[in-house]
Amino acid sequence: LILGVTYKKDIADLRQSPVLKIMKLLEKRKAKVSYHDPHIATFSLENRRYTSIKLNQKFLKEADIVLIATDHSFYEYEKVVEKSRLIFDTRNATRDVKNNREKIYLL
Repeated sequence: LILGVTYKKDIADLRQSPVLKIMKLLEKRKAKVSYHDPHIATFSLENRRYTSIKLNQKFLKEADIVLIATDHSFYEYEKVVEKSRLIFDTRNATRDVKNNREKIYLL
């Protein structure tokens, strides 16, 4: 599950977003990729249509890993960490999270 697909925090711009390449690489390796972004409801990439999931406890718990790719202000990182199995944080968005630090890997 990827949180944030936009190029920058709190904007609705996909141009030059590195997340698009990450999604392609993950899918090439047969990963089931889903995303949530409060600014991008849907988009197309290489003839495939993606739709932002409704972010809830169910999706966070079921995801093998949650990749924080864009650190939108929308996310409640304490709750994201609490409900997720494993977090890969590329933006240090979880820096202020106190509990469950063992779940967090920083890039």
